[in-house]
Amino acid sequence: MPSPASRAAPQPLYKHIADTVAKMIHDGVLRPGERTPSLRAICNQHGVSMSTAVQAFVELESSGLVEPRHKSGFFVKAPPQALFDLPGPPRVPMSGSLGNRHASLFDAVVSANLIALGGAVPGADMLPTVKLNRILAEKARHAGARGVMYDLPPGSEALRRQISKRMLKGGAVVAPADIITTCGATEALMLCLRAVTKPGDVVAVESPTYFGILHVLEALSLRVLEIPTDPQHGMRLDVLEHVLKNQPVHACIALPAFSNPLGAAMSDDAKQQLVALLQKHQIPLIEDDVFGELPFGPKRARTCKSYDDSGLVLFCSSFSKTLAPGYRVGWVIPGRYYHAVRMAKLTHTLATATLPELAIAGFLAEGGYDHWLRSVRATYKENITHMRRAILEEFPAGTTVTMPQGGFLLWVTMPPQVDAIALYDRALAKGISIAPGHLFSLEHHYTHCIRISCGEPWSPRLAAAIRTLGTLAKRQIQ
Repeated sequence: MPSPASRAAPQPLYKHIADTVAKMIHDGVLRPGERTPSLRAICNQHGVSMSTAVQAFVELESSGLVEPRHKSGFFVKAPPQALFDLPGPPRVPMSGSLGNRHASLFDAVVSANLIALGGAVPGADMLPTVKLNRILAEKARHAGARGVMYDLPPGSEALRRQISKRMLKGGAVVAPADIITTCGATEALMLCLRAVTKPGDVVAVESPTYFGILHVLEALSLRVLEIPTDPQHGMRLDVLEHVLKNQPVHACIALPAFSNPLGAAMSDDAKQQLVALLQKHQIPLIEDDVFGELPFGPKRARTCKSYDDSGLVLFCSSFSKTLAPGYRVGWVIPGRYYHAVRMAKLTHTLATATLPELAIAGFLAEGGYDHWLRSVRATYKENITHMRRAILEEFPAGTTVTMPQGGFLLWVTMPPQVDAIALYDRALAKGISIAPGHLFSLEHHYTHCIRISCGEPWSPRLAAAIRTLGTLAKRQIQ
């Protein structure tokens, strides 16, 4: 007599195909972000109809293993980053806990002997140095005594006029008189926090978030509340809403456009919801938009500031990621906190450097900025593609990499056995600098993650560096 098992109905063909592809994914043959075999290839390989192949991929999609992309087929879906339902209690950054490695990252940026993949800084070859130097020299010749005098806040009127025009591209109508120039975006953040908080206040931030923000919060003796952040869509607004109902929050910092380090981009609807949520609780939003001009699509998205009708959004940005990190020219649009931010600027650095302001204003006025941005965006997109592919090929099985739609940063999540600090130390000994995930949180969630900068054109030198990093990471698992 046949056994019950032998009498069981045979597995449907679509299920067999789905199981085969699923095994390829689990075994690491197909990696997150890679394209699966096409439907036509599946039909030819298994001798099935197109409808059977489609049914197999519907099964895989419902299991969360693949995702369709318009006119491109199916791709292996990256497992979701660890998203914590609720953040822990607010924490005060420990003095010195991040600073030494933070400093070493910037040492690497200026070192000719290191491959600097850790700093979020564009490579010198990516910048319009010749044109900027020409304009700077012209401004220095014609400015006379004005070029060596303080440009007290609000700063250069010529530059503020140009920034006002740029803000229109993000949907915000801002008068030049509403803008204050700063020594980069970091100072803008510092001034905003000084204007809206006092020592001991709680500030909600994305998690993971740019470590420079954590240092500013530490310097101002503020407590940090980390809100989990989706690697594609940005800060979890459901978690933030729950938090605001249950504990005091005095300010919120968000990076809605290609956040650092995840590269997440909030939708316009989510930005509008964020502004409305914080307005309901009368909590100021500090919007950090330093990567906002670097989308891979045809135009930039709207800013949170464009939805602000109450003056609660303080908008911060700079030209450090697009034109000249060394010029240290940024700006802030403080809304209802204008006078507090202006006074903080006077007591912090007094003024922004005059000639760099005038040079950038001249660059914008000549009308080549948008053309420049289109070129550099295409290069960053190409860099991201090459770097991401190389990481998935060279790093241990199970590694996932974000797929940003702008900027030039990648967030790499390796298997839990890999200690990012140990990888950082061993990579540094090989002449490579990376940013370990420990720097981007106070909660110790990202100990097996690293941030990689794609701010330099892809080259055999970078390919070799990624191979070395992958080998070092694999050794930890072995």
